[in-house]
Amino acid sequence: MKTSELPEVLEVKDIQVFLGIGRSQAYKLAKSKSFHAVIVGKRILVSKKSFLEWFEGNHLTA
Repeated sequence: MKTSELPEVLEVKDIQVFLGIGRSQAYKLAKSKSFHAVIVGKRILVSKKSFLEWFEGNHLTA
């Protein structure tokens, strides 16, 4: 999957496919606070911008 194919709001399954990791790893990453995530009901949503900044190393946490 290319970055241009990602939706503007990612779900855990999008992160899983993009990174080629397992479902539990994707949930663990989404809950790790490495990037901003919003919980809506039982869904975890991540903005494409926030995720890609983390992925590219532009959003390093202290």
